[in-house]
Amino acid sequence: MSKENISEITENKLRTIVKALDSKRAEDIQVIGIGDLTILADYFVIANGSSGVQTKALAEEVEFRLSQMGIEPHHTEGYGPNNWIVLDYRDIVVHVFFKDTRDQYKLERLWSDGTPVDVSRFLDSGDQGE
Repeated sequence: MSKENISEITENKLRTIVKALDSKRAEDIQVIGIGDLTILADYFVIANGSSGVQTKALAEEVEFRLSQMGIEPHHTEGYGPNNWIVLDYRDIVVHVFFKDTRDQYKLERLWSDGTPVDVSRFLDSGDQGE
């Protein structure tokens, strides 16, 4: 688990994002702290779906759950082909990939100097797959 100190607001947003992705059966959810490496964002959340339809559903669920909290994305991109959808919330950027596209771009490798955050901290044992 990361020793990184996450603010309560950011922690709540990350928890909501991870739970939304998990509820729609996202594969390999990863959270990477990148705030010390770039001004793009503080965190990347990376996940993938096994089909274009699932990839779109994952991104839509994240948007829906955060909008219920009054949080709207600053920018979205990629809803057309559903291979790579980006939801930019300024401090957190969510990357939802189709599996093959994720394998091709390997964002985790590109940002390997970032700080991995243990996603289990955002999921109660009873929450998985809700």
